[in-house]
Amino acid sequence: MSALAQMSEHSGRIFVEGGFHNSLGNQFDVIDPATEDVIGQAADCTDEEVNEAISIANQAQKQWNARNYLTRAELLHEVSARIRKMGPTLAEMLTRETGKPYKESFDEIGWSASAVDYYAEIARHERGKVLGANIDNQFHFTVKEPVGVAALILPFNFPYTLLCWEAAAALATGNTVIVKPSDLTCLSTLHFMKAFEPLPKGVVQCVTGAAEVGRRLVESPDTHVICFTGGIETGRAVAKACADTHKRCLIEASGNDPFIVMPSAPMDMAARGAAFSAYLQCGQVCVSAERFYVHEKIHDEFVDALVTKTEQLRIGNGLNKVDMGPMCAQRERDRYEAVLKRARDQGAKVACGGGRPAQFNKGWFVDPTVLTDVTPDMDILNDESFGPVAPICRVSDFDEAVELANKSRYGLGSCVYTSDLNEAMRAVNELESGMVWVNAPLLDNDAGPFGGRKLSGTGRQLGSEGLETFRHTKLAMIDPGCNAQDFWWFPYKDEEAYSG
Repeated sequence: MSALAQMSEHSGRIFVEGGFHNSLGNQFDVIDPATEDVIGQAADCTDEEVNEAISIANQAQKQWNARNYLTRAELLHEVSARIRKMGPTLAEMLTRETGKPYKESFDEIGWSASAVDYYAEIARHERGKVLGANIDNQFHFTVKEPVGVAALILPFNFPYTLLCWEAAAALATGNTVIVKPSDLTCLSTLHFMKAFEPLPKGVVQCVTGAAEVGRRLVESPDTHVICFTGGIETGRAVAKACADTHKRCLIEASGNDPFIVMPSAPMDMAARGAAFSAYLQCGQVCVSAERFYVHEKIHDEFVDALVTKTEQLRIGNGLNKVDMGPMCAQRERDRYEAVLKRARDQGAKVACGGGRPAQFNKGWFVDPTVLTDVTPDMDILNDESFGPVAPICRVSDFDEAVELANKSRYGLGSCVYTSDLNEAMRAVNELESGMVWVNAPLLDNDAGPFGGRKLSGTGRQLGSEGLETFRHTKLAMIDPGCNAQDFWWFPYKDEEAYSG
């Protein structure tokens, strides 16, 4: 069955208790951002359907947690294999929904499967630890237990990868999962649910819709951990709602990442890295480079090199041989174009780009853009642009670059290009962010934690740290001999009373 036929089949459906069902909720059009064609409909499912999914997840969680870790690992490896096998169709569906180049969509398949395999094994590596007892003949230890039902509220830009980063850790530790995809990636995410069919019914479910569906999952007393990726204001609302019941939450709420270029950097490589960091997925990446601080000695040379790389990018439908597709939705293009206009109004100069590609009369395409004469006070350096723009600010030295990089309410990632080892180590130690890339932008590692500081969020995905979002730690103390604890039990000894 073709990808378009699959999208038609999933239109208006949700995935509950191991199967696809027609939703009773209203439907909205799914639009291809490259062609503006309607390619299906997604359901805005009802409160009753969300509540039913939550109830099923709680019932399924008890049985799933009773499975031993080896069985769970083997089933998750089967899920990973299915993801890889489904790769071409999943990638095409994702490109049709988001506009990203097919290569970027297909890359997600490998990243997603890798995360599932990683957590299938690492989750059973340890389930607690034995402590050195502080009482003779006792046994003290900790055990790790699942939190319960995890609700994953996902963005449009990496719907498969982020789903698997979170779901694999949750599932491997005995939790069940309810996925709420972006309204822009409902159909591809529903098809992705087929990969989880080896798991027992109700262990993974998917409910689609707008913000109200997410709110219902967050506020329900029967979900136990919320994973949210999106904007700051919604992230704040999620965190506040979770705080009312002390519910756990993992929040990844945007970034405005700095990109520092120093004189020792190889210029061609720095420009290539900058272009990739700024324009990957049309700049719609939470760790995109959005603030460029370039040393004055090589500023003009770097601008020329970046403009050359930018003008070489092939733009078009992500199903063609292109490097950059359209923005994901008309509302996003409108927002981004307002950001560019504000930057120009505040004095930024357009070195290249700045508009829409003339060759397209349909689709939400924009030019990749380089801005110069950008100053630290401009809005574009202080707010998330989330589009394909590289605003360049001139700095006099490394100290100024670090100071400006840290002068932000965001703290997700940061990147530095330098061949100076001292600058590299200072960047690692001094930049206020969850991740630092030196000469290697935007890379992930299943074994390394991903997350931010400041208003970019709380908690970590990936690595052993990623497991703890979904686990309680319980302390146990056993006295196998059931001995009297006279060192502190009643009656207290007279000689230990206050002596006056």
